[in-house]
Parts: sequence; C-alpha cells; structure tokens
Amino acid sequence: MTADDAAPEYLLRLGDNCLILGHRLSEWVGHAPVLEEDLGLANVALDLLGQAQHWLGLAAEIEGEGRDADWFAFRRDAGDFRNALLVEQPNGDFSHTMARQLYFDLWHVLLLVNLQNSMHAGIAGIAAKAHKEARYHLERSGDWVIRLGDGTEESHRRMQEAINELWNFTGELFESDAVDEVLAADGVAADAGRIESSWRKQLGDILAEATLDLPQENWMRHGGRRGIHSEHLGFLLAEMQFLQRAYPDARW
Repeated sequence: MTADDAAPEYLLRLGDNCLILGHRLSEWVGHAPVLEEDLGLANVALDLLGQAQHWLGLAAEIEGEGRDADWFAFRRDAGDFRNALLVEQPNGDFSHTMARQLYFDLWHVLLLVNLQNSMHAGIAGIAAKAHKEARYHLERSGDWVIRLGDGTEESHRRMQEAINELWNFTGELFESDAVDEVLAADGVAADAGRIESSWRKQLGDILAEATLDLPQENWMRHGGRRGIHSEHLGFLLAEMQFLQRAYPDARW
C-alpha cells in the first residue's frame, strides 16, 4: 500500500469519527437535562461537524474522483463508514454520553497534538484548528464526569456504570494497521498506539478525582475502522441521510 492509497482512507476515519459523534450529540438538542447543556452539546456537535467537513473534504481532494464532503456523508452505506464503534453507540442517559465523550475527547486531543506536526500541510492545518476546539470539549466532558462521579450516590453509581459499559469500545482507538503504518512512516499520520499510555494516565487522573474506578477489562471490541459496525449505525444513517436519499442532489 502506498501513501497515496492510504491517505484518503485515513482521512475518512478522522472525518467519520467527527461526523457520527456530532450527529449523536445533536440528538440531545431539546432533550438535555438543562437549557445550558442543550446549547453546550449543540456547540460541541457543530464543532465536530465542521471538523468532519474539513477531513472529508480533504479526503475527496486527495482522492481526486470528483466527490466532496457531502457525498461522503450522505451517499455511503454503513459498511463504507470508517468511524470507531465508540462514537456510534447510543446516547443512553447523560452519564453515558459524558463517558463516551470523555473517552473520545481525551484521545482526540492527544491525536490532534501529534497531527499538528504532520508532513502534510493540509492535515497539520486542520489539526491545529480542531485542537483548539477539542481542548474545550475535553474540559467540558472531564468536568461533567468529575461532577457526576463525585456527586450524589445516584450520580456516582450511574457514572461508574457508564464508564464500565463503554470501556470495551476504547481499545479500537489505538489500533494500527497498514494504513496507519504507511502514513506514520512518512510522517503524515500519528501513531495512535503511542498515545495510549498518555491517554490511560490522564484518564486515570480524571477518574480518580471523580472517585471512579478505571476499568481493568482487557477484551475490546473492534471492526468499525474496517467497516464492520453495530446495528446502531444503520439506524443513525437512516435518519441522517434521509433527505439526500429521498431527493438526490436537491437544491434549495
């Protein structure tokens, strides 16, 4: 596999993570616990959708087949998506959403720090802008996990359950395959496996402050980055892609 072949696939993974998680968070609008969180979650969703547009747009540009970010978002079936399984998991209650967000945000910040040094100017530029937003996302999710974990008996119980239930989806974030290895060797992509120790250390610190236990389970779920998804993604795409599927190429 050459770097030219690997780059679009790598960018789809980055873009799909942001796109799918952004859509998941948008589902909270009108349903969040308080009005401030309605706005906060909507803002994080918008940030992620903006990042998805940049990543998918760059993938289309490098691919050079006349497609664009909208095509990648609305014209692919579930098996063509390359997002991690973590981001497609249902929102659940607020503790589940915050656990999912903390796991992703911490990984995302560490990844973007590395990608700012990419030898590809387009990747480095998008990463630099996205990193500023991701730092704010991590601050929010970390604060909520601490507040709920170190809150009431009920909030502590729910937060620990959410941390435990979503833990098995985190290992996929640090997978490496031929795509990652080719691009990392050329200084284009980050080696996700090398940030795992930092992720675990920082996550452990946050959970300790939240009086929560770091899960010790080693078995992890995989497949999303290769197009093998849970049933949840199909339902999400049916909603997200309905208008484009019903009225292809519609113009307003």
